[in-house]
Parts: sequence; C-alpha cells; structure tokens
Amino acid sequence: MIITDWIHSLAGFFILLSLSLGVEASPIFQSSYWLLFTTFVGLNLFQFGITKFCPMGFILKKIGVAEQRRK
Repeated sequence: MIITDWIHSLAGFFILLSLSLGVEASPIFQSSYWLLFTTFVGLNLFQFGITKFCPMGFILKKIGVAEQRRK
C-alpha cells in the first residue's frame, strides 16, 4: 500500500471507530465526546483537500511508506 491508501484506510477506520464509541445507539457507546474525534478527522480530510498537506502523510513518509507504486 502507498501513502494515500494508508491515509484513506486509517481515516475510514478512525471515523467508524469514533462513531461507534460516540453514538448512543451503538452497543459499544462510551461518550458522545468521541464525536469530536470524528470532527477532527473530517476537518483534517477537508484541509488536505485544500492545502494538500496531511500530518498523517508526513508521519507515514518518515516511517518509510512508499509514495508511489513501483513499476
């Protein structure tokens, strides 16, 4: 997987997890404050669309994840 694949997968996972923990109808509900984390992930995705800077992308580059698929 390349960086963009990881970013999409992690963002989707974090959104689903925080919704599961933050929505009262969920069987694993903890607190509605988890919805703030959902908001944080969504805002990061939004700002990436505008600025093309992603903090998670920076972290993934530092740990050696490939930026492009090898030909």
